[in-house]
Amino acid sequence: MSVFDVEIQSLQGGPADLGQYRGKAVLVVNVASKCGLTPQYKGLQELHERYSGRGFTVLGVPCNQFLGQEPGTAEEIAEFCSTTYGVTFPMTEKIEVNGEGRHPLYRELVGAADASGHTGDIRWNFEKFLVAPDGTVAARFAPQTEPDDEALIAAIERVLPA
Repeated sequence: MSVFDVEIQSLQGGPADLGQYRGKAVLVVNVASKCGLTPQYKGLQELHERYSGRGFTVLGVPCNQFLGQEPGTAEEIAEFCSTTYGVTFPMTEKIEVNGEGRHPLYRELVGAADASGHTGDIRWNFEKFLVAPDGTVAARFAPQTEPDDEALIAAIERVLPA
C-alpha cells in the first residue's frame, strides 16, 4: 500500500481520490488556520503555482490536534484559506494525525525520518512530507521549515516527474 491507495474525503465532501496523484510529486502538509505558522499558506500556494505544471501539488490536511488551532468547519476552513491566502491547492477533510485516531494517511507517512532523524508523531502544524511519484515518502520536513527553504525546493525538484 502507498499514500495513493489511502481513502480520505476532500474538504468539500466526497472522496479526495489520492490515486489521481500517482505519477506526480505531492507535498502533504497538516495545516491549521489559527497557528503562528499559518502564514506558510502563502508560500505553499506559491510552491503549488510554481510547480503544478510540472506534475506537483500541495495537499493541505487540516488538523485540530495542536492546541485547537483548526477549530472551524470545512466551509470555514475553505473560506479562510481562499480569502486570506488565495489557496487553490487541494485540501482534505479535517483529520487526526497522531494518537489512536491517527488517519491511515498519516500511518503511511510518519515512518519517514526528517533530516535530524525524527520519525513518528507529528510535532506541530505544518509538518511536511514530500511524496514521490511512486508513492514513497521522499523527504520529511519540520513544521518550521518554510515553503521557500532551499532544502525543500531541492527535494521537490529531485522528485518531479520527468
